[in-house]
Amino acid sequence: MSIRLGDIAPDFEQDSSAGRIRFHEWLGDSWGILFSHPADFTPVCTTELGFTAKLKDQFAQRGVKAIALSVDPVESHLKWIEDINETQDTQVNFPILADADRKVSDLYDLIHPNASDTLTVRSLFIIDPAKKVRLIITYPASTGRNFHEILRVIDSLQLTDSHKVATPANWQDGDEVVIVPSLKDEAELQQRFPKGYRAVKPYLRLTPQPNR
Repeated sequence: MSIRLGDIAPDFEQDSSAGRIRFHEWLGDSWGILFSHPADFTPVCTTELGFTAKLKDQFAQRGVKAIALSVDPVESHLKWIEDINETQDTQVNFPILADADRKVSDLYDLIHPNASDTLTVRSLFIIDPAKKVRLIITYPASTGRNFHEILRVIDSLQLTDSHKVATPANWQDGDEVVIVPSLKDEAELQQRFPKGYRAVKPYLRLTPQPNR
């Protein structure tokens, strides 16, 4: 099954390190990140899960829940969590799905045969409160994820959902944003962007970031 941006994230029920998870019910009205790992007790994944745990407060500020996935069973996850907590100086505070039957992996197309016939790839999905998939990134097994980029994308999505703007290259929270080209009415522009804007080109108009 191929998942594309704007699709409803497939629902599922699966075991996890925190008990049985019904995904859409667990997500509720929150944003979510679902990210997969090739296997337990692997070095890059250990650092990723530890760093995710350390971001708990930043995720909470944005109304985001994190949930990980590996094809190993619950018992293995629980032992691995002990290692993560010890080596990364943190406490894992989110569920790790135990997808031993590959049910979720098949729903989310996480097994790529040209990479491995059995292990899940390093994919990440951002899912909004309407359960729509808003971002998909798949990394090679050798490369750990950039979670600062994940937070940046969440900030951009939440901002642009609320205002008729887009975020330019390398945008960071607080930088100027781009007014969407479809917005033409000058009265509406003044109402929406009281700080004004600068038109580099008619299609490229920059304005101070509105409040989120």
